[in-house]
Amino acid sequence: MLKIGHRGAKGYEPENTLVSFQKALGMQVDGIELDVHLSADGELMVIHDETIDRTTSGKGFVNALSLRELNTFHIDGKHKIPTLAAVFDLVNQDCFINIELKSYEATDKVVSLIEKYVTKKDWKYDRFLISSFDWNALQQVAFLNDKIPIGVLTETDLELALAFAKFIQAKSIHPHFHLLTKDNTAQMQEKGLQVFPWTINELEDIQKIKTFNVNGIITDFPNRI
Repeated sequence: MLKIGHRGAKGYEPENTLVSFQKALGMQVDGIELDVHLSADGELMVIHDETIDRTTSGKGFVNALSLRELNTFHIDGKHKIPTLAAVFDLVNQDCFINIELKSYEATDKVVSLIEKYVTKKDWKYDRFLISSFDWNALQQVAFLNDKIPIGVLTETDLELALAFAKFIQAKSIHPHFHLLTKDNTAQMQEKGLQVFPWTINELEDIQKIKTFNVNGIITDFPNRI
């Protein structure tokens, strides 16, 4: 069962920071999950919210601030919002990287960056997985490069997600864990899809979901899996 660190090791270090991803790698994760928005000048920034208000010392929308402006703010007083390329360089293929697209506008640039690392730095496509709640963005990924693995995110309708995942030949479905049963997990796997539920932190929930034989668990506490 794959261990996937949610926003790095969010339970131990500030989310979506290089130190959080390093912590997850130290816990021998199989994958890390992160979120991507575009800055005003088109840089791929690893941050969950559309604003920097909750996680940094600054305020404003990510897409209204340039990389230089974003670099003037800090997370927990000392960390900066990393670029996606900086995370790729840190991970260096030690685990796979699940990139959640938070905005459709970031799609083409994420695909281009992955292609660059595959062609210029000898990375493998299976080191990447692009997921999103924006299924239009996932369709765009499939249209641009069908070699990039896709994960379909849902917190409401598993059957719809399954139908869409089959339609775009996704690799995995990422449901909110409350949607899962042993039966529907098996049903998705029988259709050739891997099941990566999120975000499972309590030991009791982890044990329960493990009995469903999911393919991996996305968690803030990778050492609990």
